[in-house]
Amino acid sequence: MKQRIIPLLLALALALSICGASALAEEQSTAEEQTTDTEGASAETDGNKDAAPETPGDDAGAADAAPSPAGPDPEEADTAYVPDAVGTISFSNLERRMRENNLNLLALEENIASIEVIDYDKMYESLRESLNGIALAQRYLLMDPTGLGSESYTYNQLDQTYDSLRDTFESLKDGELQEDNAGVIRQLKNVQDQVVMAGESLYTALVQLEAQEASLQRQLTSLNRTVEEMGLRYQLGQISALQLEQTKAGRTSLVSGLETVQMNIQSLKTQLEMLIGAEMTGDITLGSVPEVTAEQLEKMDLETDLAAAKERSYELYAAEQTLKDAKEDYIDGLSQYGYSSTRYERQIVEHTWQAAQYTYDGTVQSYELSFRTLYAQVGDYQQVLNAARVSLTCQKDSYAATQLKYQQGTISKNTLLSAEDDLRAAEDTVQNAAIDLFSAYNTYCWAVQHGILN
Repeated sequence: MKQRIIPLLLALALALSICGASALAEEQSTAEEQTTDTEGASAETDGNKDAAPETPGDDAGAADAAPSPAGPDPEEADTAYVPDAVGTISFSNLERRMRENNLNLLALEENIASIEVIDYDKMYESLRESLNGIALAQRYLLMDPTGLGSESYTYNQLDQTYDSLRDTFESLKDGELQEDNAGVIRQLKNVQDQVVMAGESLYTALVQLEAQEASLQRQLTSLNRTVEEMGLRYQLGQISALQLEQTKAGRTSLVSGLETVQMNIQSLKTQLEMLIGAEMTGDITLGSVPEVTAEQLEKMDLETDLAAAKERSYELYAAEQTLKDAKEDYIDGLSQYGYSSTRYERQIVEHTWQAAQYTYDGTVQSYELSFRTLYAQVGDYQQVLNAARVSLTCQKDSYAATQLKYQQGTISKNTLLSAEDDLRAAEDTVQNAAIDLFSAYNTYCWAVQHGILN
């Protein structure tokens, strides 16, 4: 199986090998000899070094997928960019601020740039010159009057260096190196996207936590009224001391839960500040998440979006590369063990290849299932939000009736405040449902536009 290499490390090792080989070739040359034709010199070396081929054509990168029908328009979002006020962060600016200031993303971007800057034509020529330089040096060693020639330590070292460079040269000539580099760039960009997606998930979780904090604060206010009322009733002898203590214990538990939520909010805000390169104070103010519109939901198309997601998915790309490697192993195995079906070695090769195909098909199937599930979740969260809005409308009508009764003096203020708490709880339900819908839709958009499901 052809080994997959990390192009950046290969490029560094290659540069060192080229420098070392060229210097060694110069040391073996005599000062009075003129530079000979490199093509001929390569062909003369020990009878087994082929002439270097011509420069390969342009490398073929991965084709871009068709524009996604789901999600916001990146160009439109960029033109509408409005900087956040100091100490605040909006969801619409989160990705931009992360890509501009997050140290991990910037480091990944530099790694990508270090690969993209490679000039394959110049690399090809440098390799060809180095190979011919080694061949020339070996020819001089064969002319050594001591008779050591090809048995010398220097000759053997040159031979090893030649073979190593030749493998890289052939890889470059066949376009394998360019393909590997394109794969590494795709992998690094996928890592970048996952970091940004994690930042958006953190933002959404924080908005939900802040909504939970507000809800707990309202519950605490309501419970404080209850404790006060129970205290008065205890003084009047209407309840026991145990009942009063139980109510107070419930308040203590609620306060503890509220403090835990507040601690988590501050901790997560500090993480978010680090992700966007801001000062880590834990006090940043978040805006609300965008509303998912009916038009955006109508643009969702399961089969079209699934095809776009599969084309952009690095997970499926990596699985395809693994399958290609398995096929190379299969072909090598057939060459080694022959095509006789009676040999057990060949049968092992056949079964291994079949297993690799099943594994790839299983990966694709699992990806499609996850995408379809995500699509269904968006629809489910939409109906949950619609139901919550209907309940909120009913709760508003109920509260209006309660207000009228209070104005007429038929109910107490505590009853009115309890009705208001019920209204605020219904509003919280709508808010949480809207956040859940946005979170699912945003994940769906990441899948369609970048192929990332989680």
